[in-house]
Amino acid sequence: MSEINGKVVIITGASSGLGEATAHRLAKAGAKLVLGARREERLEALRDAIVEQGGEAIYRVTDVTDRDQVEALATAAKEAYGRIDVLVNNAGVMPLSPLDQLKVDEWEQMIDVNIKGVLYGVAAVLPTMREQHAGHIINLSSVAGHVVFPASAVYSATKYAVKALSEGIRQEGGEEIRSTNISPGAVATELTTSISDPDTAENVNELYEMAIDADAIARAITYAIEQPADVDVNELIIRPTKQPL
Repeated sequence: MSEINGKVVIITGASSGLGEATAHRLAKAGAKLVLGARREERLEALRDAIVEQGGEAIYRVTDVTDRDQVEALATAAKEAYGRIDVLVNNAGVMPLSPLDQLKVDEWEQMIDVNIKGVLYGVAAVLPTMREQHAGHIINLSSVAGHVVFPASAVYSATKYAVKALSEGIRQEGGEEIRSTNISPGAVATELTTSISDPDTAENVNELYEMAIDADAIARAITYAIEQPADVDVNELIIRPTKQPL
């Protein structure tokens, strides 16, 4: 039997892209899913599709920049299924731009979603995982969390932060809490649609012509979760084979 079967998994940013692909793959493996995102109609459609295919899922509308909403998502998981085994901190934004464009509102959005949103997720699940003496937190960083490139300074800063948080969770988790940091390269999602600077958008869209399918990352997440309890997959970087960066 799969190590995933019966596990309660919370996924943020579940309404599209990596979150949606991960939800479908984990549902097929027998996970009980708790889906969070801002777009209720997309969440409802995803929940219905999973249930129709024999899976188990609930959802809560969740903006990860609102700590109360993230807490409510974790509470919904416990009320429905009695425990929380895995958190997939997937919600993120990527409005890249050169620093001298001074898109300070976008900088703040990245900090709120990519760093504070991850921290709110950790805060929402960690007490339950400690009570259970078991749990697994999977954070989505980025290749930009390993290398900085023009127009990525603030985005990279947020993703380096996610990498640091993942390592902190690993060191403090001891034998109870597993930590996985996953860093995708160019993946076909809605992430690039938030880039408001035209030149940057053009450059990124050229790079993303080589983008791999979101299920590639879903498979990596599944691999990390399905390991036995004494195996902690800490770091995965997944790029298109021909991506130079």
